[in-house]
Amino acid sequence: MSNAVPLTRAYRLAVASRVIAAAFGGYALASAATVLLALIWPGPQPQALLWASMLSFAIYSVAVIWVFTARSATRAWVGIVLITAVVSALAWLLKSGGAA
Repeated sequence: MSNAVPLTRAYRLAVASRVIAAAFGGYALASAATVLLALIWPGPQPQALLWASMLSFAIYSVAVIWVFTARSATRAWVGIVLITAVVSALAWLLKSGGAA
């Protein structure tokens, strides 16, 4: 006889939502961070891109961990989307020469 607790549909959907947030949201955040870091990294552009790409693996890992430690799937999604939007906006502003 098993002592396993039956998993509800809501729980399964919350876990699936976190998996999607971790996979796709984490990738979007890591990609946006790579662009931003490559733009602000001092030194030659190829070296900046290399370092930014290497750091993106750590950023992706932290994003995945954060998604699964957030209190809810909604909070995980909001956090990933907001951080990605801010990082993307900063990269866009730097690439386009700022607001002026």
